Amino acid sequence: MGMDRAVVLLSGGMDSATLLGYVVRELAVSRVYALSFRYGQKHTRELETARWQARAAGVAEHREADLTALGDLTAPASALTGAARPVPDLRDLTAAERRQPPTYVPHRNLAFLSLAAAYAEAVGAADVFYGAQAQDEYGYWDCTAEFVARLNRLLALNRGRPVTIHAPFAAKSKADVLALGLRLGVDFARTWSCYRGQAKPCGTCPSCVERAAAFRKAGAPDPLAVSI
Repeated sequence: MGMDRAVVLLSGGMDSATLLGYVVRELAVSRVYALSFRYGQKHTRELETARWQARAAGVAEHREADLTALGDLTAPASALTGAARPVPDLRDLTAAERRQPPTYVPHRNLAFLSLAAAYAEAVGAADVFYGAQAQDEYGYWDCTAEFVARLNRLLALNRGRPVTIHAPFAAKSKADVLALGLRLGVDFARTWSCYRGQAKPCGTCPSCVERAAAFRKAGAPDPLAVSI
C-alpha cells in the first residue's frame, strides 16, 4: 500500500493483536497509531493486553479513549455493557440470535471508526484498520465488507484528505486470523477474548468458544488457557 502512517483499532483481542502485527510487520507502515476504547465493557481486561501489544509493537502512540457514555446508552440492549443482562453461552443462542447476538453493542463499530477516522485525520494518516473477521458461529452487521464499503463512501465526502477504512480480515475465519498471527509471531498469551469480566476465561461465551475452535483447527495449544 505504500502508506507511511496508519491508525489501528486495538481492542486487545486475538484479531486486533494480529492486525497490529500485520500492519507493523507485513505492511511495514512506519508510524502506527493504536487506538483503544473504554466503553463500559464487562471485559475491561482486554485493555491491559492492548497496552502490552502496543508497547511490544513499538507504535508511535497508543491512545485509550473514554467512551463510557456509549456503554451507558447501550446498556439496556447489550449483554456486553448492561449489568442486568448476563453474557449468554454460545450454545444457548437461537438461530435468530446468532444473526444479531445479545453481545452486540448498538453502533459500537460505527462510533469507534468515526472517532478513529477523526484521530487519523488529526495525525496525518489516511488509513484506519480494524480487525473485523467472518465469525463461524455468529455475526455482526458492522463487521461485514458491505458495512466497510458504505462507510468509505461516506468518508469520501471529506473535502480535504479522506480517510479510508480497511478490514483485511473481513473474509477470514478466526482460524485464518490465528494462522496469520502465529506466522507473525503474535504473543497470544497477551490477548483476551472472554466476554465475561472474570479472572479466567469462562470457556463457554461466544468469544471463548470461537477462540477455542480456532486453536483446535490450527492444531496449536492456546497459551492463555495454560497461563492463567
